[in-house]
Amino acid sequence: MVVIVTNQDILQTALEQSAIDINARPEDFLQSRNVIVESGVGAGARKYYKEPIACNLVSYGNNIVASVRDAYRELVEEYINRFEFYHCFETPNMHWLDERLQKQGQRVCFMAEYYLPDVDKIKALECGFEIRLLVQSDFAELYRPEWSNALCEDRRQLDVLGAGAYENGSLIGLAGCSADCDSMWQIGVDVLPQYRRKGIAAALTSRLALEILERGKVPFYCSAWSNIRSARNAVKSGFIPAWAEMTAKPQAVIDEINS
Repeated sequence: MVVIVTNQDILQTALEQSAIDINARPEDFLQSRNVIVESGVGAGARKYYKEPIACNLVSYGNNIVASVRDAYRELVEEYINRFEFYHCFETPNMHWLDERLQKQGQRVCFMAEYYLPDVDKIKALECGFEIRLLVQSDFAELYRPEWSNALCEDRRQLDVLGAGAYENGSLIGLAGCSADCDSMWQIGVDVLPQYRRKGIAAALTSRLALEILERGKVPFYCSAWSNIRSARNAVKSGFIPAWAEMTAKPQAVIDEINS
């Protein structure tokens, strides 16, 4: 087992995985110019990547790598070259793309910011409550709404490791990680409302991230732009922003999600 020990190792692992995810090359994300590749979800892609995908825009802060179906290539190419790359992930520029995709039955669907651990900052944080390391067999009775960020009932087989906070033997906070691909495990965390703002989320997230690193995997964390509570937890836990994604899918998919 190779233990990830440097930030460069962590970044390289993420670049390689993103390349698999969207049919690109790791070096594409480090270019100063935008790169367009043919749309395709790689065999080793993160498990939550599902077709159909009209386009997926990914940026590690240098450019945009756009994985695009042929039918939308000309439109997406015009878009990413029309605006500064980081403005392509926000309104009002995003409306330019969305309005034109809508005419073809597609819409902007998912938008998210992803975080990677900074090995110079991450450490096991304390919260004043008992913390226990949990394994897959411990999750059987925990697939309930209050733990829906930490665990995913639809992909139980991927929930491989967790950290729980307890008071008097009762679970009050839970961080879980999903083995979404061979090299990277995603962390999600939940804390019961009455126990929030006590440092529990950061204690669980940091402990679990260190456990993942010790197993030779790269932990990563995902948050919506507007989820300030989640973003603060990522930073407090020793994570830093690493890349952003924006995905367009058919209108029918969006309608189903919204229903």
